[in-house]
Amino acid sequence: MRTATERRELLKGVYEQARNCVRCPLHQTRTTVVFGSGHADAELMFVGEAPGANEDRMGLPFVGQAGKLLDKLLGEIGMTRQDVFVVNTIKCRPPDNRDPHPNEIESCQPYLRQQIELVEPAVICTLGNFSTKLLRGETIGISRLHGREEVREIGSRTVRLYPLYHPAAALYTPSTLEALRRDFHRIPELLALGAPEQPQGLEPIPELEEPVPEFEPPGPDGGPERAAGEPERAAQLGLF
Repeated sequence: MRTATERRELLKGVYEQARNCVRCPLHQTRTTVVFGSGHADAELMFVGEAPGANEDRMGLPFVGQAGKLLDKLLGEIGMTRQDVFVVNTIKCRPPDNRDPHPNEIESCQPYLRQQIELVEPAVICTLGNFSTKLLRGETIGISRLHGREEVREIGSRTVRLYPLYHPAAALYTPSTLEALRRDFHRIPELLALGAPEQPQGLEPIPELEEPVPEFEPPGPDGGPERAAGEPERAAQLGLF
């Protein structure tokens, strides 16, 4: 079993690899890598699709209107962003917000799998079609699956997978918003069940090709100096 400190140090290493990643063509057009944000020991993880323009600029996931709706729904169940960990299936914005291509999703999978293994969430909420199909390994769409939890093995971790409509899809469609809110309000019930029984033994995290440079994230007071315009690294790594 890894300690919380060990998992956080490994998570910092994964972040360093991601922010220097050139595994797919998206590195040529991104402004910054959107690794994820929230609590590094969160019991609840949200997995969205891909960064948009605001996320690409700020380096943080779900900072636009969809993010505001996510914050509102979290507040309705007594939680905040600092209680959860939020990521996307890919870490770089596709040009013009187009759908991610299969090779881009495949290139980014190791980062997402490692995030899941190191944060160790009990519940993962997939937001929309892309993340739901990716983590379930099937092509069934979100309209048939939303609000139906199931126990799934993802890499070496067993989780309660809970598909939800993407907040962006609910912004202008009242019926979708109603369904999302109804499903969202069941999350505390799922968290109360705790994590499912885990498989025996722990598979090592697959090594990525890129080396891991030394990295010390800034502390709550700002910590070490960072490059102008560089997003807050502690927030990205979820070191709350």
